[in-house]
Amino acid sequence: MLKREYFGTIEEVIEPPNLIEVQSKSYEDFLQKDVSPSKRMETGLQAVFQEVFPIKSYDETIELGFVSYDIEDSKASALDALRSGETFSAALYVTFNLKDDTGTKKERVYMGELPMMTRRGTFVINGAERVIVSQLHRSPGICFEKSVHLNGKILHSFRIIPDRGSWLEVQFDTN
Repeated sequence: MLKREYFGTIEEVIEPPNLIEVQSKSYEDFLQKDVSPSKRMETGLQAVFQEVFPIKSYDETIELGFVSYDIEDSKASALDALRSGETFSAALYVTFNLKDDTGTKKERVYMGELPMMTRRGTFVINGAERVIVSQLHRSPGICFEKSVHLNGKILHSFRIIPDRGSWLEVQFDTN
């Protein structure tokens, strides 16, 4: 890591945080790549799979259940991907259980390539280095608002913010 030079006249009160480390740690916690499947916490990718599965058929005779996932090592380094115009990624495999009247079948399925984060907190996508910019997320709920129209009448509105999906905004006019 490079030594940071400071040319200011006022001494720093606290050490500035390593924001790249925050991003890297967050992505590691999301993937839980180096944690054995039986010891993974119910967060990140593990939580998504556990939320979606099991999936049952309409007549409930067939059930597809999630067992575990694993992420293989990437085939090329981040630098090689950057030079060759490829994506720095690793294969994601998921193990499923398929239950039906005849029994249970377990199978490991290739789900696709997962972009991997470099040591610098970036992603290499098609040979271009990319970063993720965090966004603020409004808490789910209902917001009521009151404003005054140009003619002096009070206008009411409300906004429903769901956990997932589109917001619903309703505004009442002067009539």
